[in-house]
Amino acid sequence: MPTPIQAILIAGTSHVGKSTLAEKLAERLGWNGLSTDKLGRHPGRPWLGVPAPVTEFYERLTPETIHWFLKVHHENMWRQVRPMIEAERAAGRRFVLEGAALRPEYIAPLLTDEMVGVLLHADDGFLLARMRAAASYEGRDAGERRIIDAFIDRSIRENAALMAASQEVGLRMVDAADAHAVAALADELVERAAG
Repeated sequence: MPTPIQAILIAGTSHVGKSTLAEKLAERLGWNGLSTDKLGRHPGRPWLGVPAPVTEFYERLTPETIHWFLKVHHENMWRQVRPMIEAERAAGRRFVLEGAALRPEYIAPLLTDEMVGVLLHADDGFLLARMRAAASYEGRDAGERRIIDAFIDRSIRENAALMAASQEVGLRMVDAADAHAVAALADELVERAAG
């Protein structure tokens, strides 16, 4: 009989549905629901009261540099995230952890029969539409749209990088645009947690 899972790690780029899936799983399982999002500061979604330094970050840097900074931010955050995972496991708590900082190359070495990981991904069009809707893109002026577009470009680049890394390390990938696949994943994880 397989060992019941004790922890679930959900990786993926911005707006791919990590938080939604993690919240549903935590609720269904009665586990702790955790996120990496509040562990560190990085210029995030530039559409809710954007501070001047965030505007400057997205306006002045090249797309490649913006994405590079994101990877460095995740590398720095991992110094907090890994001890958090280890502390939860040492305390015997069952949990669902989601976050953009859960890069495949970081989490793959931690996975066991008891701790599983998955990358949510989606095609560029799905991500573009979801982020533009969240940003109320159509109602924005040209300057605001440029900043939003820079963030979307960063997220799409990150999606491709995470998919490539997942293929390299053998991390399971699920298409977030396929509602049936995401629902089937949730059902499977709940069943595996029950043993």
